[in-house]
Order: sequence, then structure tokens, then C-alpha cells
Amino acid sequence: MFDIAFSEIVVIAVVALIVIGPERLPKVARTLGHMFGRLQRYVNDVKADINREMELDELRKLRSEVQSAASEFESSIHKAAQEVDSGVRSVETELNEAATAPAASAPPSADTGTPPVAPAAAGGETPRQTALPGFDRI
Repeated sequence: MFDIAFSEIVVIAVVALIVIGPERLPKVARTLGHMFGRLQRYVNDVKADINREMELDELRKLRSEVQSAASEFESSIHKAAQEVDSGVRSVETELNEAATAPAASAPPSADTGTPPVAPAAAGGETPRQTALPGFDRI
């Protein structure tokens, strides 16, 4: 803590013995020891409080970082879900349009590999596909 050599302590003790006197010196030394102990405890308490506050600040920063990362992750998942949903809806509309489109009179070509469309039923119903295109290879 302090850089005090032994010779300096001896000089202080001699001066204290001369100024205070031999009768009161033990009482003064004891009082100074108690005060020095209190000072050390106070300094240690202040250091501990400062360390706790620093750790608390670090934890607050870590919490805010984790919350921001979680919100970014949540927003990216939400965007991906919206993209998947829009893709599914577009495929659904394409399939619905393909199902409601009038059937061509020409048979499908052999190189496409798509199954033939069922003939139109009586009563004006539109023909339905027997399978989705491309699923016959699975």
C-alpha cells in the first residue's frame, strides 16, 4: 500500500514516544490500530461494491445483447415464414388456375411425362388432374 521502510517506521515510533509519552502510547497505538482496521474494512467494502456494480453493468450489457440477438433471430424466422407462406400461396394459386383451366383437346406429348387429364364429366364439371405434374416420378 505505502512504501514505508523499516527505518521510517522507527523514526515515527520514536517521535510518537517523545510527543505522546510512554503512559498514553499503548492506548493511542490501540486506537490507531482500530481506526486503521475500520479504514481497511471500509475500503474493502467500497471495492466490493464497485466490483458488484461493474459485474451488474456487464450482465446488463450481456442481457441487452442476447435480447437483440433473439429479436433479430425472431424477425429472420418471421421473414422466412412469410416467404414460405407466400411461396405456398403462389403454388396453390397456380395449381388452382391449372385445375380450372379448360383441358386441351390434344393428348399430352410423350416427352413431358405428365399423366393424361381425366375426361370431363357430364353436368359441366371441369376435369380434375389425377396427379400433380412432376409427382409421377416420385
